[in-house]
Amino acid sequence: MDAERFWHRPGIVGGMLRHGITVLWPDRLHRAPSWDSEAEHLTAALPDDPVTVIAGSNGCSAAIRLAIASPARVERLLLAWPATAGDPQLDARTRLGLAELGAQPHVIDTLLAGQTLRGTTDDELATITTPISVLPSVPENLYHQRRTIDALLHTMPQAVELPGCPEPPHPEFPPHAESFVHTAVRFALT
Repeated sequence: MDAERFWHRPGIVGGMLRHGITVLWPDRLHRAPSWDSEAEHLTAALPDDPVTVIAGSNGCSAAIRLAIASPARVERLLLAWPATAGDPQLDARTRLGLAELGAQPHVIDTLLAGQTLRGTTDDELATITTPISVLPSVPENLYHQRRTIDALLHTMPQAVELPGCPEPPHPEFPPHAESFVHTAVRFALT
């Protein structure tokens, strides 16, 4: 999955640009060995001033690592459709997929490790003071389960839940694209 397919083609980038929001949509690090390396990669793509970060699915883990490593760089954080961690069926599928791509077992273990979100512990999540909102996948699915949203809201009491929708590029997303853009714009401007 790349930023073009996840953020641009579904109309999210264009919609935010139409609302006057400056948008960067960097690709995640290709074949990253850890979530920390993903955060380093994202940090290099950021301007010097603090930014609002809108992350989707597994990108939420990278965004959390970014917020932990460089809290002064992240003004606000929206975790949209955060990927579920610790589900045996999902982890088995992901493990197999990563192995088929050539990932070494220790890298797979590193990428799957975590509590509520991959790549972080709940104690680390609790230290984040940045304003955070979470947006669930509606309807939930194996990859984006409701329990992940509930756990994030419990672990980070300052987090606010926003209205959910299917995640891009899910075939059910297009009718929700404009609503998601409005939600993301309101979040970015508040």
